[in-house]
Amino acid sequence: MSRPGRGHEALPGLVRALDRGGLSRREFLTRATAQGLTTAGAYAAGGLAARAESPARRPGGTLRIQQEVRPLKDPRTFDWSEIANVSRGWLEYLVEYQSDGTLRGMLLSDWEVNADATEYLLRLRPGVTWNDGTAFTAEDVARMFDYWCDGSVEGNAMAASLAVLVDPDTNRLRDGAVRTEEGAVRLRLPRSDATLIVALADYPAAVLPQGFDPDTMLEQPVGTGPYLPESLSPEDRAVLVRNDDHAWWGAALPGWGPATLERIEFIDLGTDPASWIRAIEEDRVDMLYENVGRFIDAADALGWSRFETPTAATLVLRGNQNAEVGGHALYANPAVRRALALAVDNGVCLELGYGGRGTLAANDHVAPIQPDHADLGPAAYDPDAARQLVIREGLLEVEHEIVTLDDGVARRTGEAMVALLRDAGIEARQSVLPGSQFWSAWTEYPLSITEWNHRPLGVQTLALAYRSGAAWNETGYANPDFDAALDRALALADPAERSEVMAELQAMLREDAVIVQPYWRALFRHARPDVLGAEMHPAFEIHLYALGFAS
Repeated sequence: MSRPGRGHEALPGLVRALDRGGLSRREFLTRATAQGLTTAGAYAAGGLAARAESPARRPGGTLRIQQEVRPLKDPRTFDWSEIANVSRGWLEYLVEYQSDGTLRGMLLSDWEVNADATEYLLRLRPGVTWNDGTAFTAEDVARMFDYWCDGSVEGNAMAASLAVLVDPDTNRLRDGAVRTEEGAVRLRLPRSDATLIVALADYPAAVLPQGFDPDTMLEQPVGTGPYLPESLSPEDRAVLVRNDDHAWWGAALPGWGPATLERIEFIDLGTDPASWIRAIEEDRVDMLYENVGRFIDAADALGWSRFETPTAATLVLRGNQNAEVGGHALYANPAVRRALALAVDNGVCLELGYGGRGTLAANDHVAPIQPDHADLGPAAYDPDAARQLVIREGLLEVEHEIVTLDDGVARRTGEAMVALLRDAGIEARQSVLPGSQFWSAWTEYPLSITEWNHRPLGVQTLALAYRSGAAWNETGYANPDFDAALDRALALADPAERSEVMAELQAMLREDAVIVQPYWRALFRHARPDVLGAEMHPAFEIHLYALGFAS
């Protein structure tokens, strides 16, 4: 593979698309950096104002963050950002996705991609060591690809994200796909996949040491990051302390270190936002993981700093096509699913469920903020047609139980959906569960509302959520035509070309009524005015090394 690489070859076209309004600023930055351009180079090439440097942080201090505290487990099976936000203290990533949409090397210094995205050269950042003193090497990176691509591990989301590297016959890493070089790793793919770098930034992609055991990751916290875990009690508190015995690689690098906080505490206050506001009033926290609804105004009134970002974060109402209700797979019936979709007014859900703090969605789970989005127009709303479908199926007497988390978003949206279904003459009720109970079986409920995080590319979400048999496929959707189109979309390097295939994929989701997906969320976070590095990340990431207090 010859330099300069695909990032530079594609740059003129990206700049032209940005200039004529065919790409948003975020789309341009994501695409340019994913293809190998540095963050600074992408800003300069696009004629964009450089990001302001972060203010100086005073050394020391304890930062208290409101956030659910969940048990740790095998990172490739992480299913919520809250878990990764704790382990980020010592387990880092090859690539980091930033709030502005850029991708920058973390344990990688940089990368090259060839013209058709079938070959990648990943260069390691020099001078990185594990906190036990051993060097971080190309062999460590190669080992991680073998670990990530083990499709036999239940719940392994990375096997879906890196499916191009998984041999379908063995369900393991393809022979010859990964080769180590001096200070680098070369990947050779059997087909194009322009999403690979983005996948390496996702929160299940934490980089682990040789001999890692998830059962002892707290007692033996070997990693490359600047913090160590002191304690973790699920549903209560997790504590990280700075590891002053480890020379963290980022300490002296501009834009990274030093990590100034001595101690970081994650405090679980439950899912009721009212408890978060009380904690602010009682000076028990310095920063919120997120804020929602009317509580945003409440935190504003208390004088805290507000951070906001548009995202592809969302929630979906989905019927599990494999689950039985009364001895029958009720939601395997496409007419039932279509009736639910036609009975729900997405605009009402946005207003009542999220206070209008977002944008309307269209039941196809690819957002306008994602560069491979295809605009299919609004989702149909026809409650009379919905009722007639149920009548024709002889299911008018069936009551649909929508299971939701007891929080400030899913609960209110569920309430709105139940009211809309009843208005259409379809029986429905809501069951509200506490977090520990809901998340223990979130993929198994016959009908429920699930929150989905932002991802830079829409095709990533579709691969994780709707490919047949994928670890996070909670709908039970299994459509060979969808899977084939998904493979074609992943193989297209240009998101503009990919959006044509995405139109097919999005149309299949809508025609098959796989989900009801009413809105895209703007995300909000509040922090004390003197807290630095607390900006809201579109994927809920908290970059711990960047946190601190103003000097």
